[in-house]
Amino acid sequence: MLDVQKLLGQFLGTQSPLGGGQSPFGQGRPQGGSLQDTVGNLIRTHGSSALSGGLAGGLASQLFRGKGVGKMGGTALKLGGAALVAGLAYKAYQNYQASQGATALPGAAPLPALPAPSTAGELPEPAGTAFLPGGQESDRARLMLSAMIAAAKADGYIDAGEQEAIFGRIDDLGLDAEAKGFVIDEMRRPMSIDDLVEAAKTPEAAIEVYTASVLAIDPDHPAERAYLDMLAARLQLPAALTAEVRRSADALAA
Repeated sequence: MLDVQKLLGQFLGTQSPLGGGQSPFGQGRPQGGSLQDTVGNLIRTHGSSALSGGLAGGLASQLFRGKGVGKMGGTALKLGGAALVAGLAYKAYQNYQASQGATALPGAAPLPALPAPSTAGELPEPAGTAFLPGGQESDRARLMLSAMIAAAKADGYIDAGEQEAIFGRIDDLGLDAEAKGFVIDEMRRPMSIDDLVEAAKTPEAAIEVYTASVLAIDPDHPAERAYLDMLAARLQLPAALTAEVRRSADALAA
């Protein structure tokens, strides 16, 4: 059976034994500059082995170039991928509500309590909230990973030659047949924005789709920012909220 939560964790680099670091569900803060800089320095200095040779250092480092994929280093070490994305989305929504006078999105579940905006490097615990509801973890993780792959493919960053090279490496990554099939199918037939909008049944899921997409690509790149803007518009996410998602992702590694 496909363990999509584990697969998402590998894509985000949350299961690579990099050593050190604390969970962002609490006091720890990662070291260094932006998330983009972190992985860039690792790969330039040590090559993909710096990310432990798994998906985070092999396939995922080719597939994505955004803020995720091992770029959070030890901070995300103990997190499952779904918990990391959901925690970032939850934090951004908390901060958005605080800045907007606790204005909830239409259809969103009320937050249990609205704290002050989370400090940089900390994430609220999403488990049991509408951001990671019990019994839906695998479905949410699958949607997050699909959103990441769709974003990475959206601007043509992965051309046909690169895609074939990635397919050629899959057999070396220790994935079972179902996981291999999932990755290949998603890359060959990535979800469209229409598909993602239809799959995001709640405002919280929509925020997670956007958050996962931000982690997969570089929002400062014009073509990729255009994709994110279109995605946000179709998901009906306010500009202030999507800006908070990007700030929260950057702050995690600040």
